[in-house]
Amino acid sequence: MAGASSALQSKREIGKATRDAFGRALEALGGDYPDVVVVDADVSNSTRTEWFGQKYPDRFFNIGIAESNLVGIAGGLASCGKTPVIASFAAFILCNAYDQLRMAVAYPKLNVKVVGSHAGISIGEDGASQMGIEDVGLACSLPGFVVVVTADEASTKAATKAILDYEGPVYLRTGRPDVPKVYTGDSAPFTIGKANVLRDGKDVTIIAYGLMVASALDAADELSGQGIEARVLDMHTIKPLDREAVLAAARETGAIVVAEEHLAHGGLGSAVAMAVSEGQPVPIRYVNLDDSFGESGSPEALLEKYGLTASKVVEAAQAAVSAKKG
Repeated sequence: MAGASSALQSKREIGKATRDAFGRALEALGGDYPDVVVVDADVSNSTRTEWFGQKYPDRFFNIGIAESNLVGIAGGLASCGKTPVIASFAAFILCNAYDQLRMAVAYPKLNVKVVGSHAGISIGEDGASQMGIEDVGLACSLPGFVVVVTADEASTKAATKAILDYEGPVYLRTGRPDVPKVYTGDSAPFTIGKANVLRDGKDVTIIAYGLMVASALDAADELSGQGIEARVLDMHTIKPLDREAVLAAARETGAIVVAEEHLAHGGLGSAVAMAVSEGQPVPIRYVNLDDSFGESGSPEALLEKYGLTASKVVEAAQAAVSAKKG
């Protein structure tokens, strides 16, 4: 078991967990979207859909620990004109119910919003069986699905409204721990399929999503002190990928680092590599979970042990810049 630490390591102010931000945003938006119904698999106190349920009890359904049934119900509700938001742990809703997502939502192109909470190794002590580390890749493999992972509370609030406005199936990944604030104030720019440029730079581009965005910004600060100016992209939408932003980064900075709390295969790194190899080949380095499961431990200790830190992003950026020069 990995050791313990007291707080997520960042120079930035710590804000709410993205699961909390999603829950409050959904609750606040309920009155504006009367066709939204929420269905949860007996973990609403964890996914935070319980807040919507307390305010709109006639539009909230707990169907028990049955993720495949959860997705089937959602397909039926969407077929009847409702906008179902369904939630469970990312590891359960993507892994347990993948066939149902494929045939009951993706194939008929239904307007279902799938929320996978407690994603990544940062859920901590719950251990490998609860950690959704392949969920982004699985969701990206569903034809027609939009895949979104937000960096902080402000961007999650904006994303929640955006996915309710979008017509079609969406996967939104949220996390358990409180995370650093990336965006100042109560709002953030958010357009599905459009990356946010958080910092400009000419030497290398760091592309990240989720809690790794704060690490990317911290890394950029450290790199600047070394004379390396890094552009930072919050690639909150993994699918559809903002290819224009990726290719501009490759063309203008000549080197890329992709940082994500996910397995190496099938996530953002794979999507960026495909785009770059086709349009503007440059050196790319990766910060991710490689090809391994996590374990039980504090979120901070696990992120450190598995290399999902600003210091590892710095090392990857240095390697990418060196490869560009070589």
